Order: sequence, then C-alpha cells, then structure tokens
Amino acid sequence: MADDWSDKQNDAIVADYFAMLADDIAGRLYSKAEHNRLLRAVIDRPRGSIEYKHQNISAVLKGLGEVWIPGYKPAFNFQASLVDAVVRWLDRHPDWLAPAARMAMGPSASVFCEEAALWIGPPPTHSNAPPPGELEQMAAIARKYDVAERDARNRALGRAGEKRVLAHERASLRAAGRTDLAERIRWVSNVDGDGAGYDILSFDSDGSDRLIEVKTTNGWERTPFHITRNELAVAKERHSDWRLVRLWNFVREPKAFELHPPLEAHVSLMATSYQATFL
Repeated sequence: MADDWSDKQNDAIVADYFAMLADDIAGRLYSKAEHNRLLRAVIDRPRGSIEYKHQNISAVLKGLGEVWIPGYKPAFNFQASLVDAVVRWLDRHPDWLAPAARMAMGPSASVFCEEAALWIGPPPTHSNAPPPGELEQMAAIARKYDVAERDARNRALGRAGEKRVLAHERASLRAAGRTDLAERIRWVSNVDGDGAGYDILSFDSDGSDRLIEVKTTNGWERTPFHITRNELAVAKERHSDWRLVRLWNFVREPKAFELHPPLEAHVSLMATSYQATFL
C-alpha cells in the first residue's frame, strides 16, 4: 500500500515513543506536541498520522506484555512491520527488558506494605473478550515472540509478584480478624524451592488452605503464561485448595484475578515442550 510506513520511518517513531515512555515511567515532564513536531520534520508524516502510529505502538507493546504510555490508547489494525520495528528496538536495548532494570522502574516499595490489598477482578471470559480483530493481533504477537516464556524467565518479576500476593493475603486475613492465620502464611517457593506445585501457602478466613500459584506479567489480563506439569498435577490433586492468581499490569497498577481448577474451564492448555528419552 502507498501509505505503508518504511522501516526507517517506523524505527524513528519507535525510538521517539520509547524516549517518551522512559520519561513517563520516571515521572519526568515531556511534551507530546514537541515530540510530534520534531518527528514531522524527520519522517514527513502529518500530525494525525504520527499520533495514531503512537497508539499503534501502544497496541504492539500490549501484545508483547510490556507497559505503554497511558496517554496513547492502544489502536489496532497495525502493519506487521511495526511489530518488527518495536522488537528491533528492544533487541538493540536489552537493558530495557533486563529484570533488574525493569523492576527498578516497577512499583515502589510502599506497595508491598502489609495493608496493600490487591484489586481482584473477574477472569477473562468470552463475554468480556475484546473485538476479534484486536484479540487476533494480540495472540499473534504473543505466539511469535513467546511472551509467556519471557515472563517465565524473568525471575525478578516472578519474585516481586509473589511478594505482592503475600502482602495481599496477609492484608485480607488481618482485615477478616484472622491475624493468627496471617502470621502462618508461608512463602513456599522462596523457602523450599519451586517443586511444591504452588508458591504460597495461605488460608481462607475459616482456616482452610489456599495453595497459591502466582503468574505475573507487565502485560494485559489476557497475556499467555506458562504452567508446569507439576503445577497442573497439584491443581488436580488438591483442586479444592489450589488457586492460580494471575497478576497483570504489574509495573503500572497491579491487578489480579483467580482461576480455580479445572484450569481447562478457563484456558486452553497447549504442550510446548517434550522430554526425550533414548529407546
């Protein structure tokens, strides 16, 4: 199409977007209008086209499970070449995705205080799904760049998410007058390792167990995640007690929902690796 953006134009606007995003995350003042004016001189595109392309970049970052500029609401139906441009920028700036750097830009220590209860909402369903075109583009990005695997490898993100859920569980029990149970909560994955099939041993207010597996992402609520065979086995064996807490939008404003077994009622499970043994 004659209106397609070139790689050079895409690279220029993506770099500009990340410059604004860095300022936004750090709380520094910046002028969108000034950024737009300077870009027009570089890429010879009208103001409105540049504004909309910034919204397209937000949509791409949403699909990649990354934060975006809140003032640029994600807009879909973008060119595949724009996704490639965003990934090129991320590849050239590995520190942007490095766990220590990303978590340094994440929630302040104050969110981990004992009083910090999470917003717990309903899980994604067919009834609250976005339009098919939007969902298709998000799913295609997540598959191509394996967002679930990247989140799974990000140990700092995973630990921070577990710590956040610990604070929520303690706050909830204390609010229910069960300080005794709050003091018995155990961060299993931190103390005993990852082999239990869940991360946190908590309790309902009646004293029954809550075996919580935490999955954390900086992305949106439908960002895919990895789950191990052992976690699935424990979910099946302890189905009355096991819970998956999906923590999303972690850097900006952590939100969560719970999934109860059987997980197949909520998500489509797909085998992504196999163990090979010699005959």
